[in-house]
Amino acid sequence: MSGSLQAAYYADDAQQLDAAVVSNQLIARDTYQVRIEAPEIARRVAPGQFVMIRMAGLDDPLIGRALAVYDVGCDPAGQPTTIDLVYLRKGKLTQCLSRATAGSQVTVWGPLGNGFAPQPCEHLVMVAGGIGQTPFVAVAKEALGLQEFAGRPTGWAKQVTLVYGARSADLLAGVEDFQGCGVRVELCTDDGTRGRQALVPQVLDEVLAEAISTTDVEAIRVLCCGPEIMMEKASEVAAVRRVACQVSLETPMACGIGICFSCVAKVRQDDGQWDYKRTCVEGPVFDAAKICWE
Repeated sequence: MSGSLQAAYYADDAQQLDAAVVSNQLIARDTYQVRIEAPEIARRVAPGQFVMIRMAGLDDPLIGRALAVYDVGCDPAGQPTTIDLVYLRKGKLTQCLSRATAGSQVTVWGPLGNGFAPQPCEHLVMVAGGIGQTPFVAVAKEALGLQEFAGRPTGWAKQVTLVYGARSADLLAGVEDFQGCGVRVELCTDDGTRGRQALVPQVLDEVLAEAISTTDVEAIRVLCCGPEIMMEKASEVAAVRRVACQVSLETPMACGIGICFSCVAKVRQDDGQWDYKRTCVEGPVFDAAKICWE
């Protein structure tokens, strides 16, 4: 099950450039969506990849922040021109970024990492917790044949469901974007203020049980991103249901290009032993069955 799911879309032509902010909007509590004019990156992005970003001309903070590409915008001729990033205002860099206005300059380099493999399936289930929904708008658009990314195949899923959870309703971001793509959205919150009062793995289990009742298990895929404990439990649910699962790890990164080895994760090898893999280069997308969570 795991071999066919190994993502094979790596960034071997990433670029670093100074780019202008087109817009920067608050879309949920402490959550922003920034649009950046970066056609050189936009035309190369595969869903699931990320960029490193920092404020141009500033050295505090010095280290960039890794952010998943949320969406790619095109000009009237259909050529990719902009990238959208969704981020939670939390640390020093994102505090600075949240104050950026149209015309502000940022330094970005990417696209980086590997993307989710566009493997055909009947039912794609995307699982997100917290800010983990950020790679999935692009995935949904590609899977449903709504947009092409970097010349990759499109229309490879017949049905797409998003299971999305957060602590409370005001932290859910981008729900309408998914619904506008034709994605079935199952929401849950810890406090019950929107959707069900339940945890993401519980809702995932119910969605998979329903899917398996009408679709062959080999034709169902799970993609997951969010807090590590949520991904661990979600991957356990998928394993029990015998559904193939990939996870996008959110390991903190410093360089983004595999030099500093600060973002390593324990990954099982074919011989059963584990080795450290760099999330920024060999990941962030991995077969969930190969992750050593402990």
